[in-house]
Amino acid sequence: MAHKRKAEEELPESGRPPVKQRLDSADSLPYPSLSSSPSKVPAIQRPSPILTFSYNSDHVLEFNDSALRYYVEPPRGADLGFHYEKWIKRPEERGRIDGLLTAWSRFKKTLHASSPSPSVVNVPDVNVMCWRGIMTKILAAPYEERDGWDLNVMLVKGTLYFEEHLSDAKLEEKNEMTPRQRLQSYYGYAFESYCTTSQPDSQGAPGWGGDVNTNVQWCSVVKTKLADRRVIIGGEVDCVRGTYSGKTDNYVELKTSLSIRNASDEARFEKKLLKFYLQSFLLGVPEIIVGFRTPSGRLTTVQLLRTAEIPRLVRGKPGAWDPSICLEWGDRFLTFLQAKVDSDSGRQVWRVSFKPRVGITAVMLNEAEVAEVVNGEEHVGFLPRWYWDELMAVHHDSGAQSRVDDTSTTRSNTESTGLPSGWRI
Repeated sequence: MAHKRKAEEELPESGRPPVKQRLDSADSLPYPSLSSSPSKVPAIQRPSPILTFSYNSDHVLEFNDSALRYYVEPPRGADLGFHYEKWIKRPEERGRIDGLLTAWSRFKKTLHASSPSPSVVNVPDVNVMCWRGIMTKILAAPYEERDGWDLNVMLVKGTLYFEEHLSDAKLEEKNEMTPRQRLQSYYGYAFESYCTTSQPDSQGAPGWGGDVNTNVQWCSVVKTKLADRRVIIGGEVDCVRGTYSGKTDNYVELKTSLSIRNASDEARFEKKLLKFYLQSFLLGVPEIIVGFRTPSGRLTTVQLLRTAEIPRLVRGKPGAWDPSICLEWGDRFLTFLQAKVDSDSGRQVWRVSFKPRVGITAVMLNEAEVAEVVNGEEHVGFLPRWYWDELMAVHHDSGAQSRVDDTSTTRSNTESTGLPSGWRI
């Protein structure tokens, strides 16, 4: 992957962004330099699990582990197109944060219910709340060369909430894949089925784990910190190895990729490793199983990658990505937004847009644009009305004992470290 300077030199004059887009202003954040590692890397805390939940076959949220799957070795030579015609594919939808907020609300109520003095339980302030996919986009932005993105952002009572903004046209585009694109998308889900079973410690022969229904998901919500910001992240976990212990120690992420045939294939795969790494890093997933396939969807080999070791696989190579640049950028991005989108009422919705090789812009939406975000639902901006009402009813007691403060967890779960010196799992 070319560094920013080289990539810009290769652009024709007509394709270069205007110089004014690169300048600092109250409304923009310029693209970071990729030429060297930052002198100071913000500390990142090891993710600690808060709770899990499932989506059933109708994509209804349930507070149980019914959708939890367990890892099994997939059969070599498996046909990743098997039962393609039986695939139940959930349509692409607006990336609402409702499910994560429902889980967070339940967690807070559980704390109050279990406390001997519910009236003095204080949940510490959260600075950032979003799905894992959004935080992955943010942190990977310095190395994103092609795809821009738009986020809707609200700052309410000190917490930044994010949702991905998808226009109706973009949603339609996502739902109207070509037959080839749709089949290749299915290969990844089929690999997951071959790699999972509904029973822990299954000793059965490798085989098909069940027809694919993408409505079904098992999700984990974790807390972490980037610099001095408390962050709550939710995301889907593909499966666990062995028996689920309530911790993230045996989470497993499943990925597929075309078999590597030459140096160009290897370079493309190493570029993909950045998002593999960030996705797992953010939820505390210690290992990634990659299934390599032929163009026609035949599984050839399977490789295990340790999340903490992935940066070393690319370090020192031409155009290699650097996780410390991602963390420093993420810290600057959040600092920029906290200063930019501050408001008295919290009702304002901001549109944050990222353009590769340019940077970030942020604008406050007008009434018509906010109405598009609300989309006729019972929401204030993109927050569900019921959640908004809960926030407005909360009275913080700054002197109360916190039940989810970082000091309430074990030292092994709260060790903070800056990269590249190492994030330990």
